[in-house]
Amino acid sequence: MTTFRPKYITFDCHGTLINFQMAEAARDLYAERMSEQKMLQFIADFSAYRLDEVMADWKPYAEVVHNALTRTCKRNGIQFKDEDAQMVYERVPTWGPHPDVPAGLAKVAKEIPLVILSNAMNSQIMSNVEKLGAPFHAIYTAEEAQAYKPHFRAFEYMLDMLGCRPEDILHCSSSFRYDLMSAHDLGIKNKVWVNRRHEPANPYYGYTEIAGISALPGVVGL
Repeated sequence: MTTFRPKYITFDCHGTLINFQMAEAARDLYAERMSEQKMLQFIADFSAYRLDEVMADWKPYAEVVHNALTRTCKRNGIQFKDEDAQMVYERVPTWGPHPDVPAGLAKVAKEIPLVILSNAMNSQIMSNVEKLGAPFHAIYTAEEAQAYKPHFRAFEYMLDMLGCRPEDILHCSSSFRYDLMSAHDLGIKNKVWVNRRHEPANPYYGYTEIAGISALPGVVGL
């Protein structure tokens, strides 16, 4: 990708900027009840069921976590308790950024407005954003859009609120399945994949790969 100076850089938040620790939460709850091999399968199942839950009609994220954890426990023969799901949900706003994030964001924010599009609840997201150490022009949530990514409606809501077209932005995410595939299909040509090693590369979708947000200023010529 040649150097592109967008009107906005838009970001996924949890996983890309915030160190998303669902796997660690699951380990804290269930690791003593199963082998390491089974724990790895449990974590993979929990991730897959969360994606499946957000593909349905919008519902509060607490229900996404609850339903996904219920289904994961059933599949793996583990007793489910409501308070386990509540614990996981309440951890979300306590998580902070990956180490590479604050300095890279701060440098870019001096020149280009930053925007977040997050699969979060309004009551949670600001606690995470405050830990990022950079100013944001706007923060949009699935709760506001009444749609979770990867639904197109979440992205369309953000574009409508910004008053811009897909070609005006640079979208940055660590996830193809939640972000970059939908961004591609919607005509967002300028994309950055932050390789956090939780998904394999997929060059078909056209992006610049970086290892962390510290490399983002170079992508936009800063």
